[in-house]
Amino acid sequence: QVQLVESGGGLVQAGDSLRLSCTASGRAFSDDVMSWFRQAPGNEREFVAGITWGGYSQYSDSVKGRFTISRDNAKNTVYLQMDNLQPEDTAVYYCGVDQAASAIVRVATRYYKWGQGLQVTVSS
Repeated sequence: QVQLVESGGGLVQAGDSLRLSCTASGRAFSDDVMSWFRQAPGNEREFVAGITWGGYSQYSDSVKGRFTISRDNAKNTVYLQMDNLQPEDTAVYYCGVDQAASAIVRVATRYYKWGQGLQVTVSS
């Protein structure tokens, strides 16, 4: 059974940093794109960052230069380093898997498995 387990959320102040982790289990994920999305109350789930098995990454304009996505294929884990957090980054963050993908797709419906979600709250 495929599972994604996330860790690392929390409450921080503006300007602080957090690192989110997402570990996949149940099969090998070496061919998959892994991405982070976020969802604020009343909003749709939006793309934050994605990374291919080879390490190519993309970011949304709102986090570019502040967030860094990385992955450790040996550990089936993807990370999201979030620096200089701002109140508008407050949301539930989800990692997702796009199986055997050749490109990073920024649409949530593309992803077939999600983690449980992590609350990230940034106070001003």
